[in-house]
Amino acid sequence: MALSIATWNINSVRLRLPLVESFLARFQPDILCLQETKCPNDLFPVSAFEAMGYPHLAFHGQKGYHGVATVSRLPLSELIDRRDYCGVGDARHLSVVFDHGSKRIRLHNFYVPAGGDEPDRTINRKFGHKLDFIEEMKLLHAESEAGISSILVGDLNIAPLEDDVWSHKQLLKIVSHTPIETEGLTAVMTGGAWVDLMRQHAPPPEKLYTWWSYRARDWEAADRGRRLDHIWSSADLAPHLKRVDILKEARGWERPSDHVPVIAHFDL
Repeated sequence: MALSIATWNINSVRLRLPLVESFLARFQPDILCLQETKCPNDLFPVSAFEAMGYPHLAFHGQKGYHGVATVSRLPLSELIDRRDYCGVGDARHLSVVFDHGSKRIRLHNFYVPAGGDEPDRTINRKFGHKLDFIEEMKLLHAESEAGISSILVGDLNIAPLEDDVWSHKQLLKIVSHTPIETEGLTAVMTGGAWVDLMRQHAPPPEKLYTWWSYRARDWEAADRGRRLDHIWSSADLAPHLKRVDILKEARGWERPSDHVPVIAHFDL
């Protein structure tokens, strides 16, 4: 039984709703997880997603900043969880539970803080917030609920591997690829028994990017990307993964996000 799950930092769901509509019409994932929706809950475009064939929705938003949303063609259970990581009131996490075939799956949708520009928490509170967020994520285990498999997706704002960035050497002191961040995210993954699905069929040294900066004059020619968006799962789901698609072309769409959609395809 086929299952497809997409993740995309959309950088304002209302501003880029036409792009989302085009993406869903063309690729038709069963579930789409959005980050950086920048939309309070009462203004989320529910009717638009219902019209697109995604009537099952869960969202956790706030005005102007952050925000995550999960829209689905599959029914979602009432076991919805919205966690306030670091206790600062940011809308950065949402999890839902759904059934597909013989599997019951909890799907986590994360938007990890970007961390600002300076990788020093003593002078940059945003970086400190990011490190604290990652530390709290270490408590999340892929097998914490009996009888429920797990998938974790989202913009984690860290490129953990050397081949997740265009230049490991030049980005070692750049936020998103500093050792304290990459080691922290690796600890989240290994300690929580998560499997990095994007690297299952594309191991290093293959380069994988999901983000290209707005600052690049010609992002495609420079190709200075980073893999900031991730799809992980509990170990029982990993053998069912068929492929992961990174939709690089989306970075060239009109008024695009600087992130592109990533789609995981399973056969359950």
